[in-house]
Amino acid sequence: MLKKLCDNFEEIVGSLALAVMIFITFLNVITRYVIIHPLSFTEEVTVSMFVWIVLLGTSVAFRKNAHLSMTFVYDFMSLPLKKISFVIANAMCLVFFSLLTWLGSIQVFDELDLGVTSEALGIPTAIYSAGIPVFSLLIIIRILQSCRDIMRKGTYE
Repeated sequence: MLKKLCDNFEEIVGSLALAVMIFITFLNVITRYVIIHPLSFTEEVTVSMFVWIVLLGTSVAFRKNAHLSMTFVYDFMSLPLKKISFVIANAMCLVFFSLLTWLGSIQVFDELDLGVTSEALGIPTAIYSAGIPVFSLLIIIRILQSCRDIMRKGTYE
């Protein structure tokens, strides 16, 4: 059960976030056209959850080795060149998401220190921003898992 949860964590959290987004957006449409007073918080929540879903989707793509790639030149490389390209590409991804984790953490701590709250709901914006470092760290884990699996196969494809 725990393995299934870990293997499908992104899909579960992403599905829940998408369900919340759909529900509050639908509720906003109903209130806008029936009551003539839209709910002001829906855009705030929807935009923040959209960022979370993008990061979760990126994590799924790395876990399944299904991210977009252009392999025209790569397919013609010899195995040693493929290994070098593989290491460089994944190192660059790790650096990028490590920076995103670090900078996202700084943002969250700054928002907590300054007591920044959201306009519509008045809750700490750090709650919304926390998804950036947390899910970036998850992406790093998925990149490392993917690298391990590909290196064990030895195909580098």
